[in-house]
Amino acid sequence: MNVMQYFSNNPDQVFRLTLEHIELTAIAVGFAVLVGVPLGILISYFKKASKAVVGGANVVQAIPSMALLGLAIPLLGIGSVPAVVIVILYSLLPIIKNTYTGITSIDKDTLEAAKAIGLTKSQVLTKVQIPLALPVIMAGVRISAVTAVGLMTMAAFIGAGGLGFLIFSGISTTNDAQILAGAIPAAVLALLVDNIFNLVEKLVTPISLQQGGRKSKEELKKSRTIQKGILSGVAALLVVLFTVTAFSGGTGGKASISIGGKDYTEQFIVTHLMADMIEDRTDLHVVRRENLGGTQVAFTALQTGDIDLYLEYTGTIYGDTLGYAPNSDMVEVYETSKEDLKELYGIDALPQFQFNNTYVLSVTQETADQYNLAKVSDLARVAGELTIGSTLEFLNREDGIIGLQRHYGFTFVNQVGINGANKYRAIDSGETDITDAFSTDGLLKKYQLVMLEDDQNFFPPYYAVPILRKGLMEEHPEIAPVLQELGQVLTNDVMVELNYRVDELQQQPRQVAREFLVEQGLIED
Repeated sequence: MNVMQYFSNNPDQVFRLTLEHIELTAIAVGFAVLVGVPLGILISYFKKASKAVVGGANVVQAIPSMALLGLAIPLLGIGSVPAVVIVILYSLLPIIKNTYTGITSIDKDTLEAAKAIGLTKSQVLTKVQIPLALPVIMAGVRISAVTAVGLMTMAAFIGAGGLGFLIFSGISTTNDAQILAGAIPAAVLALLVDNIFNLVEKLVTPISLQQGGRKSKEELKKSRTIQKGILSGVAALLVVLFTVTAFSGGTGGKASISIGGKDYTEQFIVTHLMADMIEDRTDLHVVRRENLGGTQVAFTALQTGDIDLYLEYTGTIYGDTLGYAPNSDMVEVYETSKEDLKELYGIDALPQFQFNNTYVLSVTQETADQYNLAKVSDLARVAGELTIGSTLEFLNREDGIIGLQRHYGFTFVNQVGINGANKYRAIDSGETDITDAFSTDGLLKKYQLVMLEDDQNFFPPYYAVPILRKGLMEEHPEIAPVLQELGQVLTNDVMVELNYRVDELQQQPRQVAREFLVEQGLIED
């Protein structure tokens, strides 16, 4: 599927996410201006504070955006709030610097003349300094606004929506058309924003400073009238956008719950499976918070109540969340996970689903034949020659490569962290030789990889299990039997096929989920 086909098949989704992106960016830039301009004015009067303020803004710019976002999640939760706050912080530096520069670079004689005619300090600021500094200030705002369009794509990482959802989802499913469907509108938005603020720059620049070119004063005035009309139209459009957004997305009077999902294909699908089942069998409206960044993001959101439930895996709960050493006993892992979640966090774990999405090590058929690989223990002979490309999470977990190497007694000399579906592209292109995978990944089928047998039973069981925030079971007991019924039909083979439909056939997760439920007679079309 090419990008034009994706646009034509999913116009509502692209349009909705574009509107979300515009709204989030506009809010962030608006607040950045409200904070940055006063700060720039303040430090122009109190120059001793300028180093601290500008230095602080520089420090924020130096922190990687994803790191800052990760630090913000425990404080602000998930959704639009942390995304907007982070973009505001990143947008401040150009605005503060340009405001400070614009105010302090005004000719001293001009200021003396203003004082000589009896203007007070506040009048000098509002009638002389700010008007003369506006072109420089707007240049800083322009830089911040264009940058904010790109930065806001990270909002999807924490369930805030926007065009980043298409980009991250496309990366997770190796869907280049979906990636471009998010990237192209984002690039067009950046160009539009740049041109809009270019018009604003021209409007705030005094005509006397614009003369000297080929245009006469009358032509400049006429041009300004046209520019004001364009900007008025843009402003009206934004007002309409915010109004429509504010009154849309209602629940029709139904009680509402929120279901989260992590950032890969299986989680996209199961989020919609659970949501469709609950909406069909109960009176609840479900808000779908897809594409959350990973285990820590989703679990933190569950603790804070930003989401009400999501699908987790027993091995992840047991090893990653609770910190136990890897254990291959399915019953013990589930029972311990269930009891500790309830005791430590008040979180309820429902009965396990039928599929076990455990870790597997995978190689291409060519690599398996070249090195005679069938079992994980076979790697002991050749691990020093192979490059493993795996997720960052797998590289840093006891139930991942750390414990695996200790358990089997070999070491991969070359270890490369590659998140998402890019690890499959790397092994397919020969950049890496081996990768971690989940046993139900559709990409295993797509790339025809060989799964090595875990002959010494290192990997824990990773049975899927819905976990519910504290108190949800008591508030909505009708949820549990619905999800238990769903769990009975989701086997390993079923999940491989559903994942394959998304990863290889390029179908939408929501469409795949609904079609499966209708096929199984679990919901009516």
